[in-house]
Amino acid sequence: MAPYTLILSSAFKPYSFSYPLLNRFSKFCRIFGNVGGRFSSNIYTTDPIDPTEEKFDKILIANRGEIACRVIKTCKLMGIKTVAVHSDVDATAVHVKMADEAILIGKAPALESYLKMENIIEACKQTGAQAVHPGYGFLSESSTFAEKLEQNNIAFIGPGIKALIGMGDKLMSKKLAKEANVNTIPGFDGVVKTAEECVKIAREIGYPVMIKASAGGGGKGMRIACNDDEAKDGFRFSTQEAASSFGDDRILVEKFIDNPRHIEIQVLADKHGNALYLNERECSIQRRNQKVIEEAPSSFLDTATREAMGKQAVSLAKRIDYSSAGTVEFLVDSQKNFYFLEMNTRLQVEHPITECITGVDLVQQMIRIAKGHKLKLNQSDIPIRGWAIESRVYAEDPYKNFGLPSVGRLRKYIEPTHIGKVRCDSGVQEGSNISIYYDPMICKLVTYGLNRKEAIDSHVRALDSYVIRGVTHNIPLLRDILTETKFVKGDISTNYLPQVYPDGFKGKQLTEEEFRQMTAIACCIYFRNQLLYRSYTNQDRSKLQGKELDKLKIAVAVDDKKFAAIVSTGQDCINVSFNSEGTADYKIGCGFSLSAPVFNVQINKQEYTMQLLEKTPVSLKLQFQGTAFQVKILTEYARDVSKHMLEKPKMDQSKVIISPMPGVVKSVNCKPGDMAVEGQEMCVIEAMKMQNCLLASATGKVKTVNIKVGETVEEEQVLVELE
Repeated sequence: MAPYTLILSSAFKPYSFSYPLLNRFSKFCRIFGNVGGRFSSNIYTTDPIDPTEEKFDKILIANRGEIACRVIKTCKLMGIKTVAVHSDVDATAVHVKMADEAILIGKAPALESYLKMENIIEACKQTGAQAVHPGYGFLSESSTFAEKLEQNNIAFIGPGIKALIGMGDKLMSKKLAKEANVNTIPGFDGVVKTAEECVKIAREIGYPVMIKASAGGGGKGMRIACNDDEAKDGFRFSTQEAASSFGDDRILVEKFIDNPRHIEIQVLADKHGNALYLNERECSIQRRNQKVIEEAPSSFLDTATREAMGKQAVSLAKRIDYSSAGTVEFLVDSQKNFYFLEMNTRLQVEHPITECITGVDLVQQMIRIAKGHKLKLNQSDIPIRGWAIESRVYAEDPYKNFGLPSVGRLRKYIEPTHIGKVRCDSGVQEGSNISIYYDPMICKLVTYGLNRKEAIDSHVRALDSYVIRGVTHNIPLLRDILTETKFVKGDISTNYLPQVYPDGFKGKQLTEEEFRQMTAIACCIYFRNQLLYRSYTNQDRSKLQGKELDKLKIAVAVDDKKFAAIVSTGQDCINVSFNSEGTADYKIGCGFSLSAPVFNVQINKQEYTMQLLEKTPVSLKLQFQGTAFQVKILTEYARDVSKHMLEKPKMDQSKVIISPMPGVVKSVNCKPGDMAVEGQEMCVIEAMKMQNCLLASATGKVKTVNIKVGETVEEEQVLVELE
């Protein structure tokens, strides 16, 4: 049969498919619905919403941000009214605007609002909400909260109290996992009470060890220790973070499995003894034990291993009478041996990629189960359809330890949903404020396709087109990972980031040709700007008329690279030459607008998606292949004059302690007049419940201490000075 031509959208070129492939693609489109648009209910085809089924009338979402918005979307599809709760600083947040009702529950700190159980229960009573969906984080895994809701005849959209208690304590969860015949990691089965005891146990187990909070998850309260000193520090900081994040400072120690993969199994179980697994998610790309990029399925697992892991996950769910959506996390070594890590008794951040490949709405299933309905699905109904990738777009600086938080207002914000096969789960909009009080996540960017390569390619295009201004973000790191050789091959582990970036992330490392292409585009933009500065009478400046701009000699500098360029007009293009003869090295199309936040530019007929971040008369800041590059451009005269300019003296940073991020001062361990030695702890700063110890980088006497415990500090603020 002759090939069919199928036009995907205006953003795609026509592709020819053979008839069998066309059938498969048609099935894919039925699963995912309008893949070129925003979040669509059409992706959920495996178990569609039954409008005749009994449901809750009103649900309160005890959370904020993107996960609150995500739950509200499904509630709307199900015809359920929603109540949003919010702190004072979240009064105008997106989730508040989306809900049918909104209730103020306290001040900005989570302990005074989103963790205030009595306020949330009172909000349920005021609004008549019959159930609470906790999202993830905050009270989502609190058995105390679930019990209080039950006492007030309010349904908890999550597992039963027994499961919350059993899986919420890592010591008990490990014991229960063993009873369910689930493979477990060697370690100490008890609570570690002191730093000295932690060192003793670590020696007995054998370094490296993982020191982690008995309660909670999400990477908080977790430290890897390879020696006694690291074990002492790890115990101290894990204890403090656990107390701050979960109100429970108990710590345990277990063997750290070096270079494993982090693969988790999504499970669903109802209150009638039915349970199944929805395949796996690969979550190995992590920093500070927090996931950065996830994908489903895993490129590493085979069918037999997937089935074995799934069966063990279901066995654990049945052992604890689990009833809701939950996730059993495993560490998997190079031989496909897998070990139980923990069970998250809630909706996971990365749940959208499972939804994409299975067609199952996990929020809908949680609500149905909480209402008492049986699962309609059997294990044989759960497919693996295509491939999905999620990256967590954060307001943070990836150049600082792979991501220290950034705060500020989103002065410009455009999601790349026009790319096609893109889903953006976000809780922000242009004008939203990213504060120090909550997690700095901006969006969960999800792409899906028929295979892994297609999902990766769509993701790269989406990241290139994602416009975020006002805060520092981690898109440069995300994009670089997605195009890095080991990741593309699927050769990844939880040690991926330190292996690939041993000296930290430095931005996209351009090849010589890529560097020249980026610089040529900068020269083209500069040339067009010069044209705009000119005054013309009765002429169309877009046609590049004007003899004085037929050719322009300029000096270009990017970091330590400096060279001369000749820019001239061509036939419907601008020519850029880096050679003394002036012959064109690069022909750049003129069909892009300098006023657009994102533009596609053709250079020697090769297309790039770029962003012009900043523009001054002498420099441009371009986002090229995800990374921002500062390009300094001067005329020959300006270059000659600049040689006589004095350089601003640089601060001797060895004599000062500077805050690497905005945050709150948790402790100050020095005072004026003290002698400090290199490597000594001077203070601790906390942001988004993660603690950072700041050390002296030189030996000297403390001159001034500019902070007090409890104060809020800004990024780059001088905290302590040495003489």
